[in-house]
Amino acid sequence: MAKYIVKQSGPLKGEVHISGAKNAVLPLMAATLLSEEKCVIRDVPHLRDVALMKELLSSLGSKIEETEEHVLSINTEDIVSTEADFEIVNKMRASILVMGPLLARKGRARVPHPGGCAIGARPIDLHLKGFEALGAILTVGDDYVEAVAGGQGLVGDTIYLDFPSVGATENIMMAAVFAEGTTYIENAAEEPEIVDLANFMNKMGAKIKGAGTDTIKIEGVKSLGSANHTVIPDRIEAGTFMLAAAITRGNVHINNVLPDHLKPVIAKLRECGVRIEVGDEDMIVRGNLGPQYATDIKTLPYPGFPTDIQSPFMAYLTTVEGSSTVIETVFENRFMHVSQLGKMGAIIETAGNKASVKGNAKLRGCQVMATDLRAGAALVLAGLVAEGTTEISEIYHIERGYEYFIEKFAALGAEIERVED
Repeated sequence: MAKYIVKQSGPLKGEVHISGAKNAVLPLMAATLLSEEKCVIRDVPHLRDVALMKELLSSLGSKIEETEEHVLSINTEDIVSTEADFEIVNKMRASILVMGPLLARKGRARVPHPGGCAIGARPIDLHLKGFEALGAILTVGDDYVEAVAGGQGLVGDTIYLDFPSVGATENIMMAAVFAEGTTYIENAAEEPEIVDLANFMNKMGAKIKGAGTDTIKIEGVKSLGSANHTVIPDRIEAGTFMLAAAITRGNVHINNVLPDHLKPVIAKLRECGVRIEVGDEDMIVRGNLGPQYATDIKTLPYPGFPTDIQSPFMAYLTTVEGSSTVIETVFENRFMHVSQLGKMGAIIETAGNKASVKGNAKLRGCQVMATDLRAGAALVLAGLVAEGTTEISEIYHIERGYEYFIEKFAALGAEIERVED
């Protein structure tokens, strides 16, 4: 098993280029199942999850070619199966996103219950509720779920989501694209990744309005064609490098970022005393201009503070002056990194979905484990400022979501390497 060796580093300095967004490219790839023509997706990051999605789409009949670096050509003219492979789905939660397009195009989809990071229950009941509202007949087994379009096919309806789930919004959007009439998704997720998916599908010929608001309107169409699309930058990767600059008291220029997608993170870092200079598609983060102070954060669905940044931000808060409160409202099991940071000397107390963080911790390097993707990033940030050496195991979680992770950090001056144990 591979692990990361992180040594206490000086302030990070230099430039970093942000990759295409993992949470955007996976639904885009799934959406290609809706078309019988070739689609081209650009700025596709080299990630474990992307490789798994390629494997899953190929098993369903897609022909996928990387025509040049970070460019995928996907042809789904022939779908040979409407059943997703158990071994692939078990490794990646985003596999559930093939269910909507398969149901829309072929009238049937069978998918095992998905795996992924163990950060909470994340049930798929909202996905299924949407499919059922469109007229699908559901069968839920112990280890799979199946949806079959009724005799009249799928029919548009108004679907209210009890929670603005990103995955459910995306899946229902894709399922409704061929439904007869008009579908409204109310209390829809508003994340930038939703907008990116809608833009891609509209290029293919869909009629989707309202993406990025709490109500999305989908007018059913007969078919979709080809599209050529560039993935939006990864706001979570950008936020991670913003925090890397802050925690090391460094000075980092971040390129290929959309600052509008990171308003809560920018605001909270500024509250802490970090100077951030924002451009149209770049920013400079200066953590070297004076003392930094505690702040409180509360995760919320977009446009609130992103849950995916909570873990790295908590690592940062252990190094500032004063005490902070972190409240997690999106996933009920997203404090697993707390015990690992505690091994390093962090003083964090949790009660339910609330964590109290004491600043000015004297962090020490030791052996820790990445319990999930963003927790792993938090441990790397802590390792950069901890005295001595930090060994991080289970790094496959991290490599699911960060492209060229080691190379990008090393280029900024971090002492970090990947070794085979």
